[in-house]
Amino acid sequence: MNYTKIYNGNIITPSGLIKGGTVVIAGNKIEEVTANNVSVPNALEIDAKGKYVAPGFIDMHVHGGGGHDFMDNTLEAFLEIARTHARFGTTSMMPTTLSCEKQDLLATIATYEKAHPLNTDGAQFVGLHIEGPYFAMSQKGAQDPKYIRNPDPVEYLEILSSTAVIKRWSAAPELPGALQFAEALKANNVLAAIAHTDAIYEEVIKAYQAGFTHATHFYSCMSGVSRRNAYRYAGVIESAYLIDSMTVEIIGDGRHLPIPLLKLVYKIKGAENTALITDAMRAAGTGADKSILGSLKSGMEVIIEDGVAKLADRSAFAGSVATADQLVRNMINLADIPLFDAVKMSAETPARILGIDDFKGSLINGKDADIVIFDQDINIDTTIVNGKVVYSASQPPATVLRQP
Repeated sequence: MNYTKIYNGNIITPSGLIKGGTVVIAGNKIEEVTANNVSVPNALEIDAKGKYVAPGFIDMHVHGGGGHDFMDNTLEAFLEIARTHARFGTTSMMPTTLSCEKQDLLATIATYEKAHPLNTDGAQFVGLHIEGPYFAMSQKGAQDPKYIRNPDPVEYLEILSSTAVIKRWSAAPELPGALQFAEALKANNVLAAIAHTDAIYEEVIKAYQAGFTHATHFYSCMSGVSRRNAYRYAGVIESAYLIDSMTVEIIGDGRHLPIPLLKLVYKIKGAENTALITDAMRAAGTGADKSILGSLKSGMEVIIEDGVAKLADRSAFAGSVATADQLVRNMINLADIPLFDAVKMSAETPARILGIDDFKGSLINGKDADIVIFDQDINIDTTIVNGKVVYSASQPPATVLRQP
């Protein structure tokens, strides 16, 4: 059994901060979290030097990074995206698609299945997120309209029966057949999420009861209060606030949602019901000023400016170029949210929403050793996935020593 000892760290646990504490990793599991600098013979030692030691960040909605998109459908793309985001503290991610033809989606599924066992030095894959193509055309955002369509049971039942890697599917619940679609997702243990929608409250209530329990990139491409024939109707935004147990995710890049809305979501939904996501596209982590949204074969050209991806005509955002460390930093510095809650929104809450909180999302004995070490400005020092150091700010890590 290989042991790793992280000591002299300010450890963020569900019960509070352990100052100057120690985390002991046995293989790929957390064996002990303690305030004492315990002796662990023959362990790989990491001196945290007073930095924070936190559960690794879980990005449950990400399209790409490092110059690649998951819909490039290559092993190189999948593995390089995982490595790229690991540099910024992400230890688990949910690869996400865009609206496309069925054959392209099947190709992405096949590539995921091949890439999953090969992904040993990046953020771990925890299931595939299908975003589209069952959306409201009026809320298409940056989704390519030529692929948008109503739920087709022949199509989605074939896809669901072909694989077990789909863990989440986002759709507009007001479309014809959407409630039956949600029931099929629930039967296959797939999280149904509301997205790119013009639904009103009455439709959202039925959708929630059918299984649509989560709201994708909250506020973005989503209905608010509308007026029809002199009457006002609550939209998905108001519905998510009114349904206490509905969970939401927000793109915390400081662009998709302004500061007042970041504060409002936190105030009403709380850290326990709000997950931070990057919704990052291929330009994340690259510094590029132009890029492609979606696959290289059939994607759309976008520009990168003001810290966000935009359609070429600047009519809509086209995904973010954020990384997980930036999300945590923004929630603290822009939205005045405590560090503990910002970390919770990036780790424990997404783990619970995805149903993987039994083994991920917090530093507890027996859980997966997915750990990130960062300073007070949320600059990532070390990322550990399943007990393995996959990123260190100093290569080789100067603070890592093998105990004699």
